Amino acid sequence: MAQNNQLKQSMGLTSALTTVMGTVIGGGVFFKISTLASDTQSPSLLIAVWILAGLLTIAGGLCLAEIATAIPEAGGAVNYIELAYGKLPSFLLGWAQVLIYYPANIAALSIVFATQLVSLAGWSTTVIIPVAFLTALSLTGLNLLGARLGSFVQNLTLFIKMIPIVIIIIFGLTNVHAQPLQLWPVQPGGHVSWLTALNGGLLATMFAYDGWISVGNMAGEMKNPRKHLPIAIIGGLGLTTLVYVLINLAFLKALPITQIMGNPTAAADSALAIFGNMGGRLVTIGILVSVYGAINGYTMTGMRVAYAMGVNRTIPFSNYFRQVTRLTKVPWLSSLVQLAVVLIMMLLGNFDLLTDMLVFVMWIFNTLIFGAVFILRKKMPDLKRPYKVMGYPWIPIIAILGGTFIVLSTLITQFKLAALGILITLVGVPVFYWQQKHNLKK
Repeated sequence: MAQNNQLKQSMGLTSALTTVMGTVIGGGVFFKISTLASDTQSPSLLIAVWILAGLLTIAGGLCLAEIATAIPEAGGAVNYIELAYGKLPSFLLGWAQVLIYYPANIAALSIVFATQLVSLAGWSTTVIIPVAFLTALSLTGLNLLGARLGSFVQNLTLFIKMIPIVIIIIFGLTNVHAQPLQLWPVQPGGHVSWLTALNGGLLATMFAYDGWISVGNMAGEMKNPRKHLPIAIIGGLGLTTLVYVLINLAFLKALPITQIMGNPTAAADSALAIFGNMGGRLVTIGILVSVYGAINGYTMTGMRVAYAMGVNRTIPFSNYFRQVTRLTKVPWLSSLVQLAVVLIMMLLGNFDLLTDMLVFVMWIFNTLIFGAVFILRKKMPDLKRPYKVMGYPWIPIIAILGGTFIVLSTLITQFKLAALGILITLVGVPVFYWQQKHNLKK
C-alpha cells in the first residue's frame, strides 16, 4: 500500500454526469410507483409530485454546485459541513455515512439485485444472501482497481439500463390501447387529503432521487471540477427528472391507477400490458442493470468519505484510512470497512428500516448544506466561487424549505424511526471527542 495519499484526477465530465444519473436512477424508478399511487390516488398528483421532487432536488443541486466547485475536495459534504458549522457536525455526517448510510444502501440494493436475479434464473431463494454479497464484493473489487474502471462500469450500466427504460417510455406513450389520463387539474384522489397525499408522495419520490449529493465526494478526482461539476449536477438531475416523469406516464397509460396502487409488481405488470409476456423479463433485466449501477455509485462514492476523514484525522485509525493503493490511488481500508459493514447488514436484515432512517438523517445534513450557502458567503466572502447559485437567495431558500418539510413530516409521521436515526447518529459524539483527545496526545 502506498504512502502517497493524493487521489488520482482521472474523471471527466461524462463520468461525473453518469455518476449523478447512475447513482440516482436505481430501483426507485420501478419500485416507487405503487407507493406513490397509493399515497396520491391520482395520476395528476402522482406526476406533479415527481416534478416537484425533481425541482427541489435541482434546487439543492444548485446549492451544492456553488459549494462543491469552491471546495473541490474528496469527501464532499463532510468538508462543506465542517467549514460552515464546525468539526463535530462534520464528523457526525461522516459517521452516519460511513457506518450506516452507504453500507445500508449497498446492502439493500444488493439484496434487491440478488432477489431479482434469483427469480429470473429460477434459482433457490436460499442463495439470495450469498449472491447479494458476491454482488457487493464484485463492485468493491472493481473500484479498488481504480476510479477510471469504476467510472467505466457506471457509464456502461447507465447506457444499458437506459435501453429498456427508453423502450418502455416510447412504446408506453405511443400505445394505441393506452388508458385515458387526466393530468389537469392537479388534485389528490377522492379518499385522501392534500396534506397526506403530498407528504407521502414527496417522501417516496425523494427516496427515488436519493444519491445525487454523493457526486460531491468525487470532486477531488475530477479533471476540471470547477467547470464540470455544476454541469454534471444540474444536467444529471434534470435528465433524471425527465426520465422519471416519462416512465411514470408510460406506466399510468398501461394500467389504471387502481391496479397500480399497492401493487409491488406494478412496473412488471405495466410492461406486460405494453409488450406481452416478454415485458416482465425485460423489466427484470432493466431492474438488474439499473440496481447494479446504483450499487456501483454508492460503492464508489461511499469509500471516499472515510478517506477524507482519515486525511483530516477525525476518525479512529486515521493513519490507515488516509492511505491509498500504490497503482490506482484508491482508499483501500475505507472500501474494506464499508464491505464488512455491508455484510453485517445483510446478515442482520431489516434493510428498509435502515434505508428509511438514513434518508431522514441525510436530509437533516442536506438541509444544513443548503443553509451553508448563506453561511459561507458571509464567513468566507473572498473564497473563489467559479459558480454561484442562480436565483440567489430564493433557490437556496426553496431548497431549505423542501428539506425542512421532509425532516418535519418524517418526525410527525414516523417518529420512532426518526428518533432512532438521530440516536444512532449522536452515538458518534463520544467517538468524536475521544478522537480529538487522542489527536492532542500526539
